[in-house]
Amino acid sequence: MRYLMISALMSLGTASAASAADEPAHTVIRSEGAIEIRDYESVIEAHVEVEGDRRGAVNAGFRPLAGYIFGGNQSRDQDGAEEIAMTTPVIQSASQRIAMTTPVTQAAAEDGVWRVAFIMPAQWTMETLPVPDNAEVRLVEVPARRMAAIRFSGRARDADMAEKQAELLEFLAANAYRVIGEPQYAYYDPPWTLGPFRRNEIMIEVERSD
Repeated sequence: MRYLMISALMSLGTASAASAADEPAHTVIRSEGAIEIRDYESVIEAHVEVEGDRRGAVNAGFRPLAGYIFGGNQSRDQDGAEEIAMTTPVIQSASQRIAMTTPVTQAAAEDGVWRVAFIMPAQWTMETLPVPDNAEVRLVEVPARRMAAIRFSGRARDADMAEKQAELLEFLAANAYRVIGEPQYAYYDPPWTLGPFRRNEIMIEVERSD
C-alpha cells in the first residue's frame, strides 16, 4: 500500500494554528543533506478510506477526520463530546477538541481506495480517545518504526515526488538499508505557503539494524 502524508494544517485557516501543531515524536539517527533516518515512537491514528484521485481523496478524507477531532465524538467518561486545545493554550468549551499534529497520512491501495489519517497527540491512548460519531473513522495503533525521509520544497507535483522518491531509494540502496514499507508523502504547511517555503517529504519505512 502506498502512503501519502498531508499536513493537518491545510484546512485550519489560521497561521497561529500552524505554529501550534505538534509532530509525532521521533529521533534523527542519521542526516545527510536533505535525507534523514528517523526512529518514530508508536502512535495512534484516526483514519478513513475513500475513493478517487490523490487530491480528491485528501479532501474527501479530511472532512470526516476534522469533524472527529473538532467535536464529532463521544467522550468515554462524560456526557457529550470532548474538546482539547491545540497544544497551548488549552481552550475548553462544551465540546472537547483534540490537539492537531502533523502530518496527516493518506495511503492508496492498488484498487484506488485511499486511506487518509490524522496522527493523534501523544497524551491520548486507545482507552481515553473519544469515540468517533462517524463509523467510517477508525482508531488504530501504529507501532514504533524507523523511517527514511527526504525533504524538499515546492508544490510537490507528481513529477517532483517521483524524482525525490527515486533519489531516496537510490540512497537507501547505496547505504544497504532494507526497505520494508511503501512510500509516504508529507506536507507540513497550510495552503497559502509559497512554494519555496514549503516543507514536503517522502518517507519510507526501513528495517532496523540495531
